[in-house]
Order: sequence, then C-alpha cells, then structure tokens
Amino acid sequence: MRLRALLENDALGLRLLGGEDELDRTVRGVMTTDLKDPSRYLSGGELVLTGLAWRTDPADAEPFVRILASAGVAALAAGEAELGDIPDDLVEACSRHRLPLFAVNESVAFATITEHVVRQVSGERAGDLAAVVDRHRRLMTSGPAGGGPEVVLDLLGSDLDLRAWVLSPTGRQIAGAGEPLDTGLAATLAGEHLAATRTGRRGPHRLSVAGTAYSLFPIRNTGRGAAPASRDVRETVLSDWLLAVEADAGDWPAARLDLLQGVTQLIAVERDRRDAARTVRRRLAQEVLELVQTGAAPAEIAARLRVAAPVLLPGLGTAPHWQVVVARVEWDQEAGQSPVDTGPVAQSLLEEVLVDPAAVGAESADRIAVAHSGDEAIALVPLATGPLPESEDEGPAPALGLHADALLASVRAPLSAGLDGDGRLTLGVSAAVASAEGLRGALEEARHARRVAAARPGRVCAAGHHELASHVLLLPFVPDDVRRAFTARLLDPLRDYDRRHRAELIPTLEAFLDCDGSWTRCATRLHLHVNTLRYRVGRIEQLTGRDLSRLEDKLDFFLALRMS
Repeated sequence: MRLRALLENDALGLRLLGGEDELDRTVRGVMTTDLKDPSRYLSGGELVLTGLAWRTDPADAEPFVRILASAGVAALAAGEAELGDIPDDLVEACSRHRLPLFAVNESVAFATITEHVVRQVSGERAGDLAAVVDRHRRLMTSGPAGGGPEVVLDLLGSDLDLRAWVLSPTGRQIAGAGEPLDTGLAATLAGEHLAATRTGRRGPHRLSVAGTAYSLFPIRNTGRGAAPASRDVRETVLSDWLLAVEADAGDWPAARLDLLQGVTQLIAVERDRRDAARTVRRRLAQEVLELVQTGAAPAEIAARLRVAAPVLLPGLGTAPHWQVVVARVEWDQEAGQSPVDTGPVAQSLLEEVLVDPAAVGAESADRIAVAHSGDEAIALVPLATGPLPESEDEGPAPALGLHADALLASVRAPLSAGLDGDGRLTLGVSAAVASAEGLRGALEEARHARRVAAARPGRVCAAGHHELASHVLLLPFVPDDVRRAFTARLLDPLRDYDRRHRAELIPTLEAFLDCDGSWTRCATRLHLHVNTLRYRVGRIEQLTGRDLSRLEDKLDFFLALRMS
C-alpha cells in the first residue's frame, strides 16, 4: 500500500507534518518502537510508530531519524499522547532526511493503525501472488505465437494495469499496447538502457522522465546467433531490444519481477522468429555483394537483382533503383583485451538504422537487405522510383532515396550512449543507381563516403555521395601533423592578435571569404564601415604575409579554416 492511502482513511487519525513529495512510497509492514536505536529490527519499507519515549533531549531526534532513514523505512508516525504537539526538532530532522512524518491523534491507538496496515499489506501480497500465478499461465499460453508481442503487452495492461512497449536499441517502437510512445521519450529510454548496460548495471534499469517513472528490462537474444553470456557486452548492446514499463519496479515483489522476466523471454522468442525470417534477405544481399566485389558480369548481377526485387519490394512490377549504405562499428582496443567481432553488430544495427524511425513494428524492416564482410556491414536498399536520367541532356538526377544526415538524426543520441566513449559508428551512403552496372561504383562511393565520416569528430557520423564531389573529400586524408602545421602557420598569428586586442580578425576573415571577397557585402554582414573592414583585412595580410587579392592566398586561408 502507499503512504497516501493512510491519509485518506480518517479513522486512523493521521496528520501529515512533512514529506508531501514522498507520499507514493510503498508500505511493506509496520513496527512500533521506543528504542533509541531500532535498526536491528528494521528491514526497510516499514511504517514506524513511536510514542517518543526515547526522546529525553532535542539532540536525540537527529540520530534517531538518521537510523530510520538509513534503514529505508517508509515513514515515521509519532503519537501526540506523550508530549502533545510533535517537537520541532523531530520535524526538522525528518525534513533533512526526507522522511515523511505523521502525527497520530492521541485518541487513536497504535494497535488500530497496525491492524489496518497489516490487513492491507497481507491482502495485497496474497492477491498479487495468486494473480501472478494465473497471469503467468495465461502469458505462456498466449505468447507471441498467438499474435505477437502485442498480445503479451495487452495482458500486462488489462491484468496488471501496466503500460509497456518493446523498443529497438535506437528507440523505435517494435510493439506496444494502446497509444504509441512519444518518439523523443522512446529515444531517451533507449539511450538510458544502452548506457546502463554498458556500465554493467543489472536490469531492470529505473529512471524518471518528466515526473513519470519507467523501468527498462533487457530482452536478450536467445536464438542460434546469440552470444554466450561470457562474451563482451559490446557485441550485443547495440542490437538487443528492451521492454519499457511505465512503473517503478524498485518496490515490486520477486514474483512480479519474475513475471516480467518471463515476458521478456516470450518476446525474445518472437524476435528469434523474425530474425530467422531475415535470413533470406541477408543471403540475397550477400550473394549480390560477392558478385559485385568479384567483378561478375553485369548480366549475372542483374539476374540476381531480379530475384531480390520481389522479395524486398513485393508487387512492385518493375525493377527498382538501388542504393548502397556501408556501416562500420569500431571500438577502442586496450592492451590485453580480446577483439570484438563487429561485423554482425554493424549488420544488425544497420538493419535498424535504415528503418523509418516513425515506423511501428518489426515488419517495417522487412525490405532491408544487409550483408557483412569482415567488420563492414553493407546494405542493398531498393528504391521504388521513377527512371533516372541517362544523360546530361536530361538534367541532373533527382534527389532519390536515403540521405546521410537524415539517417542518423533520430538515433544519434541513444547510440552515442551505447557507444559510451569508446566506440564509433560511421556510415557512408551512395547515390541511387538504376542498373547492375552501377552497383560496383555505388559500393565504392559508399565506402569512400564512410571514410569521410570516419575522419570527423563524434561517436556517430555519416557522409553522403554528394560530399565526394567537394574539397571535403581531400581534407580528411591530409596527415594530422601536416594539417596542424599548415593551419598554425596561417591562423595562429591571427588568433594571438585576437586574444590580445579582441580584434575579431578570424571572424572577419571567414566572412570575407564567404562573401567571395566582396567589400560591400562583407561590411554589411559584419555591420562595419567599409574602411573598418579594409583596416582589418590589411592587418590580416600584415600578420600573415599573405595577399587576400590573390586567389592562391584566398584558397590557402579557406582550407586552413576548414581544417582547423
């Protein structure tokens, strides 16, 4: 029972003196004491009743309350019969230790309160245990084979009044009963789950978001591809599902926790079944990848694509265009640490990342074909679109398919929590191609884009094919020592001058180059008089020995700013 329920019963004669924010605590028992140190008789969760006979001096209140708080009692109820009003020193001590304090009217016997609490707690335990046995039976007979995870979640809602959702490691909703979970909240829960798993905390993981409590239960992969319990957690953390329950499991009895563990096992069986269904798509992707990498004839690759198209896009009718996405998960390797097999991790994670984050259900991933080669995952993504232009005369190609930035926008936060400071996820996305002849180029394009992403800072990075036609393709491959020397030679004199004089030469240089050297546009952007701008540019030239009217010097400054 909750503390709040005690106040709602007028017959108990309780008056709240402090701890309004703690009234949702659970009462698991009751104890009456006038000992100065009752700790040996406390196990946590009790409502402690006292007549205050232990108090002979105001200084006695602090150690008594500290002992109760350390033991985890739910609340203290002090009788008014001995001293009349409850002493202020006791009220203040309870406030310091966030221990709810009740005053018991002198007309109410402690036995009345004890009998009421024991009756309520015993009744709840008996009813809960009996119901758990029946629910467990119903869950085991109405599991995923009878309609998917939603059936189990419906039973949790109807029988235990628990709202629950199954989430992917990126926070996408796989299943849920009732209203879908807010996408931002789902990403927060997934991130907390990944972070807790990486730090070795045992589930369920508990947290509060906007005043609502949630408990997160891991759903372990139990199929043929499951990693042994002794394996590195980094091999599974980015692929395991989780069960999010809108409740605080901290005060649940063991029987209810066992029930929820049984629920996660049922959902794990369903996931194993769905993973087995991915085998065909993975095999198709693997066969196409091997043909492309070994230089097979385009006709042979096209034949294999014709087999893949109906599986990935049933009812399409015409051959789709294709896009290639390459992903790699990398972990920092410490001396003596066993290497992590990252290929399967990247494969499973890429299958998830490629799904629309707003899509609900596991079936939304049924059109994703991902293979893995070594530590690299490669996705073959079909696009049901109109024809691509075949020549330059027909104009530029439309912006088809997936875009690198959009892929990671909704998953960057939770995945960064799962990578936990020692891992990285990098993705590269190719342009769309309309034939088998273009697949080899698309694969290389995606790999180059991933290398560009890998050269950027951050735990989760992506780059697209459009970036390969720019100077940014070259910058990441300049050796670090060369980059540092080049930028220092050009920019350090300006930075030093700015620090000493607050002259804003670096921002002025950036704006001047961005305005293509136009004095008028640059002065307008910086809200400066043109003469002031000319003075600043002259100072830049004087400090660096460069001439900003020369294209070569402009280009050097531009590259230095981009590499800094």
